[in-house]
Amino acid sequence: MTTDTRPLILVVATGMRHYREYLLRSIATEYRVHLLVAAEPGWEREYVTGWTVVADLGDGPALAAAALELAAREPVHGVLCWDEATILAASHVSQALGLPGGDTEMVRRCRDKHLTRVALDALGVPQPRSLAVSTLDEALAAADEVGYPAILKPRGLGGSLGVIKVEDPQELAERFAFVHDLHVPGGATFEVPVLVEEFADGPEVSVDAVVQGGVVTPLFLGRKVLGYEPYCEEVGHFVDAQDELLQDPEFCRVLQDTHTALGFTDGFTHTEVKLSSRGLRVIEVNARLGGDMIPYLGMLTTGIDPGLAAAAVACGRTPALAPERKLVGGVRFFYVAEDDTTIESIEFDETGLPPEIDRVVPVVAAGATVSPPPKGTLWGRIAYATALSPTVDECRAALDAAEANLKVKAAA
Repeated sequence: MTTDTRPLILVVATGMRHYREYLLRSIATEYRVHLLVAAEPGWEREYVTGWTVVADLGDGPALAAAALELAAREPVHGVLCWDEATILAASHVSQALGLPGGDTEMVRRCRDKHLTRVALDALGVPQPRSLAVSTLDEALAAADEVGYPAILKPRGLGGSLGVIKVEDPQELAERFAFVHDLHVPGGATFEVPVLVEEFADGPEVSVDAVVQGGVVTPLFLGRKVLGYEPYCEEVGHFVDAQDELLQDPEFCRVLQDTHTALGFTDGFTHTEVKLSSRGLRVIEVNARLGGDMIPYLGMLTTGIDPGLAAAAVACGRTPALAPERKLVGGVRFFYVAEDDTTIESIEFDETGLPPEIDRVVPVVAAGATVSPPPKGTLWGRIAYATALSPTVDECRAALDAAEANLKVKAAA
């Protein structure tokens, strides 16, 4: 037995170091961290006290068995997962240990975007009309019903992967196969795999929130920057600690109603909402911390630590949510211009970066072959930059400077 009295938390999967290290770094300051991972950890060892290798992280019962074996030796206080591909399997662990978040059906209603729609519809939560389809003919009929332009969306993926706007039946016919056949490692698969949805105009925002006892507390609001139309690639986000939507009664009511409809009682969520000309429209809810460095920007702009907040909720403790700062943060992702570009070298000229730049991070190495969307979606990103400033305009200007100082040489 250890003499370290910090609570023990299980973390299922860790993700890429470039995007998730800040979470482990924070959690390790107040918790002992034991990983459930598919392979021996590397960079994570600095932050953990132990690990168990489980061959298939999507196998909920296998994960639960490994966790129960650990819990037989010492108490486990919480289970945390921010990896979309394993979030459902991780809920089996929480359920087996009788810990917060241990409701697999609650998580399934978030993971399966069709079940999300059904649950929200039952409580009258505002959302785009949505029909699940499996064939092109069904998709064409569904689009006639919801109207054009329409949205095609994979039922079981995240990060806007495969989401396409189509203007007419011809475009739908041309692009249906791309959505239908898109598969990613760990992605959920369904016999009826595609959603045809009513198009909601206007900007899109995301909200990271903690939920305890069914009560939702929003922490960070990100305003999305989309690119590569008609594909809805998320190329950046801005997080303003003083965003007015965080205090907007209607917005907060819809956010609470969304979680109530889903039966989501305990955990950390990332909810996406369109601010359409017809009112708020809920797009999806993810039963985890947001990606794309949005929680990191929230930490920079408010001082609220998302890793510690998520860990506290996972352990049934009260998180520290008092903001200490009121700043604006931004992230921008960078791509190559042409398909199948092999990177010979990639770096930022840091002498040309303004002081508002927080980080500049290449995420591919020399020798990598990458493509922009749609061939390269999230995996087409070659680098990102984050910035911190008093205003959105200053933040955007700093990210422009980072983009101008990214030097990429392609192999001949």
